Amino acid sequence: MSNENKTEEMEDDVLNNIENQDLEQDGSSTESEDLGNSEELSLEEQLKEDLNKEKDKFLRLFAEFENYKRRTSKERMDLFKTAGQEVIVSLLPVIDDFDRALKEISKSEDQEMFKGVELISNKFKETLKSKGLQEIEVKQGDAFDAEIHDAITQIPAPNKKLKGKIVDVVEMGFKLGDKIIRHPKVVVGN
Repeated sequence: MSNENKTEEMEDDVLNNIENQDLEQDGSSTESEDLGNSEELSLEEQLKEDLNKEKDKFLRLFAEFENYKRRTSKERMDLFKTAGQEVIVSLLPVIDDFDRALKEISKSEDQEMFKGVELISNKFKETLKSKGLQEIEVKQGDAFDAEIHDAITQIPAPNKKLKGKIVDVVEMGFKLGDKIIRHPKVVVGN
């Protein structure tokens, strides 16, 4: 049964009780009947007013509870999406160290060591990727967006095509789900 039906039934019951009380009263004069009717009307009006107040209070409380349920549900979903964010953010410097190590080892002649470190680095990155980590793709010549990129410095553009665009990427950025957890650090052409 809906809330509206319940409140309508309650209103009908109150009105029926008031009508029954009117019929049961035996007034001896018309003055007392007129006085009784005015008191009954004021009582009826008072009961209707009380009922409307209670209805309004109930509806507000119900709406507030629904908002609370929706808000907590959304917060819980956000928490599950980014549950490991703190751990993943603390592992981002390790990814940077792997990239620097691979760059230095590639300069040496020991290809076996390079392949070994590259395998470990790829496995580490794939594990984090399976947990929702995504690298933000940034390359030289991309348009600078202050919402996504952190500009470390501006330098004179090497050519006119790079004016106002990204000249170099100093540090890669990452997203966890839809949330950026580290903005890419870039150098912008001036």
